[in-house]
Amino acid sequence: MAYATPPSAPNAVLAVDAHGLVKAFGTNRAVDGIDLAVREGEILGVLGPNGAGKTTMLQMLATLLPIDSGSASIFGYDVRRQPHQVRQLIGVTGQYASVDELLTGRENLWLFGRLQGLSSKQAHSAADDLLAKFDLTEAANRGLAQYSGGMRRRLDLAASLITKPALIFLDEPTTGLDPRTRSQMWETIRGLVADGCTILLTTQYLDEADELADRIAVIDRGRKVAEGTPDELKAQVGGSMIRVQLAEGVDASAAAALAEGVARHRPILNSMRTGFSVSLTDANQAADILIALRSNDIDIENAAIEQPSLDEVFMALTGKAGNTGLSSTTAPEMSNA
Repeated sequence: MAYATPPSAPNAVLAVDAHGLVKAFGTNRAVDGIDLAVREGEILGVLGPNGAGKTTMLQMLATLLPIDSGSASIFGYDVRRQPHQVRQLIGVTGQYASVDELLTGRENLWLFGRLQGLSSKQAHSAADDLLAKFDLTEAANRGLAQYSGGMRRRLDLAASLITKPALIFLDEPTTGLDPRTRSQMWETIRGLVADGCTILLTTQYLDEADELADRIAVIDRGRKVAEGTPDELKAQVGGSMIRVQLAEGVDASAAAALAEGVARHRPILNSMRTGFSVSLTDANQAADILIALRSNDIDIENAAIEQPSLDEVFMALTGKAGNTGLSSTTAPEMSNA
């Protein structure tokens, strides 16, 4: 199932090319001067906690919210001046399923096809193709009350692909799914890119960004604070880190303070405050940290030298720990900000 090649748009170099995007709601600048570039054929992950501005930015690019300031183009078409052409090139899957609860899976896809200008025959054909692609053929004639959460998300994604768009906006596509279903969705997303799609993916799941994205833009409080490949972002934190799990009952803050004195980097306490990780300027500092802990009668259970995680990258960039709303197990984002 090949996806649309963008028509001959003027200067169609980038799938998304945005500069200085601003969106304000009263005194709150939900999007505050963001630049963004998405190359054709890649997955760009937009990573940030609840309320960072990810969804608002996506809605502006998808012509669903007006742009207050700045500029954006999709395959060379101006989002503000040429919204009709832009909408012909994109598919959008939001955080919550947009399918009709009163219809079957096949009826939902047929309806989406008709709404997008397909003939009844074309809509039926597209629906059958997508039901097969998303492993929903056996459930095609069931009411949505009989669909699991994962099946609904797959159907919602299928609906956004009726017209085979060149660019797909996925807004937290795996929110609320169990690990097995999330993994299936990841494979589906990889398959879309293999078929020729370009994808802009917003997520607050660190592992999702690491698994899927060719590049990641980190958004915080409406601003882009970093961008690069996962490895490039991790390199900003340092070449390596020591991760220490403390013995039961040990004061993690005191242990982290000792480590900071040696490493000269701020340690990051884990979510249970049972250990910490800290960047190393030199791998030999790992031994110095362990000696300092032992000299101060601080017992540990284990220690390991590892590459920094995206969680630690985010903490270093924003001063926030991932467990404040950015992790592999956080609750879904509830606002459009």
